Amino acid sequence: MNATRITMLGDSLTAGYGLRRDESLPVRLQAELAALGTSVQVTNAGISGDTTADGLRRVDRSVPSDTRLCIVALGANDMMQGVATPTVQRNLEAILDRLAGRSIPAMICGMRAPPWLGLYAIAFDRVFADVARERRVPFDPFLLEGVALDFRFTLPDRIHPNGPGIAKVARRLAPQVVEAMTP
Repeated sequence: MNATRITMLGDSLTAGYGLRRDESLPVRLQAELAALGTSVQVTNAGISGDTTADGLRRVDRSVPSDTRLCIVALGANDMMQGVATPTVQRNLEAILDRLAGRSIPAMICGMRAPPWLGLYAIAFDRVFADVARERRVPFDPFLLEGVALDFRFTLPDRIHPNGPGIAKVARRLAPQVVEAMTP
């Protein structure tokens, strides 16, 4: 019997930018889920640099049909590129619609813009909660909660999490994923 599959559709935060393979978020999340008694295979469908538009273009080929839960963790690159928030919202909705059309449940991990981006930050931050509420999917408000901008948990670029940062994200995220998988 094959293990239950979770797929993480994301960007460099999922892909494991600057980390060893065994430090990537999917690998760490799988270990944290196992520690909670949930035996799953977490598939890494993260590509560094991807935006929500990129995720939409590849969702059908990157998310295997036997996925029991797809964790959508996109948006950081949209924010860094200043993509209009209605576009980000439409892309996320379309990703969720594509997954629903394939009977694949989803969960959204939100991203936050730094406050110095002013009104854009307010609109951007709201997109993820709005989409999760409208599409009635589980929601983590901020993937990098407790890690972002903390030099102890980031690589020298101060953007991407280091190994301990990813471990912290996985520990925090795992109980939410277990809950999202519970019918």
